[in-house]
Amino acid sequence: MATKTWKLGEVCRGGIITVEATSKQVNVIGKEWDYSKGSRRSSDQSNAKEFTRETVNTDSAYAYRTLDNFLNDLTTSYYAGQVMDWIESKVKLGKHSNW
Repeated sequence: MATKTWKLGEVCRGGIITVEATSKQVNVIGKEWDYSKGSRRSSDQSNAKEFTRETVNTDSAYAYRTLDNFLNDLTTSYYAGQVMDWIESKVKLGKHSNW
């Protein structure tokens, strides 16, 4: 399982996005910044509380769109794109084609 955390601060609802990716599913977790550990990016945010989550089966035809929409609700389009690039480097997502 591949895991990565982005500490984005004010450009992200909650401030933290964690992604857990396996070959069969992807979890995107939005977390609230834990100010008791500090406000710097270098602060330990391992105990930050989760406030939202999206779990997607990688075989789903709408996996890419579901994750992209969820990330765009959490953060800016730039950072949503950065997270999606990382996810696509780890797993193959289903993409629905209208043609």
